Amino acid sequence: MAPALLDRYIPQPDVRERFETTIRAPAALVMQVAGRFDMQSLPAVRAIIRLREALLGAQRDAAREPQGILAETARLGWGVLEQQPGRHVVCGARCQPWLADVAFTPIEARDFATYAEPDQVKIAWTIEAEEVAAGVTRFAQETRAIATDAQARRRFRRYWCWARFGIVAIRLLLLPAVRREAERRWESETGQRE
Repeated sequence: MAPALLDRYIPQPDVRERFETTIRAPAALVMQVAGRFDMQSLPAVRAIIRLREALLGAQRDAAREPQGILAETARLGWGVLEQQPGRHVVCGARCQPWLADVAFTPIEARDFATYAEPDQVKIAWTIEAEEVAAGVTRFAQETRAIATDAQARRRFRRYWCWARFGIVAIRLLLLPAVRREAERRWESETGQRE
C-alpha cells in the first residue's frame, strides 16, 4: 500500500479522519465533481454550519453564491499544498478553530511539516480518486490536524470533543452526494455516446 498523501505534511496527527466510498465513474470525472461540489447545497451541511455559528456566537456569513468545495476553501484562506489533476488535491492551513470567527491562513507546502508558530493548529485535508477498475473509482477524503504546542492542544481537544460530530457528519454527507452526482453524470455521458 502506498503511503498516505498527508504523511509528508502531518505524519503523527492529533486527529485523523478518513472516509471513502466506491463510485461507478472514472477518477477524473469523480475529482471534477468533488472539486466543484457545493457542500452547502446539502441542507444538513448548512444546518451544521449554522449550529456551529450559534454555539460559538460567530458572525453569520453574508449571502453566499454557490461555489465548489475547492473555490470555497480557497476563499476561506486554505492553500493548495499539492495536486495531481484527476487524482488528488491536498489543502492545508493554520488556524485557531476554537474561535467563533476562525481565520484560515495558508502555509507554503515546503514549510508545512516544520511550521510551529505557537497557539495554532495545522490542518491538512485531501480529496482523492483512484480508479480501481474500468469506470470504478475509490473516492476518499482525509483530514489531519495537529496543534503546534501544549496550550493549543488543550484548546483544540476541548473544541474537538463536540465539534468533531459536525465535521465528521459533513464528510459523511459529502461522500454519497459526490457519488450520486458523479454516477448520474457518467450515466448521462455514456448514454449519449451509445
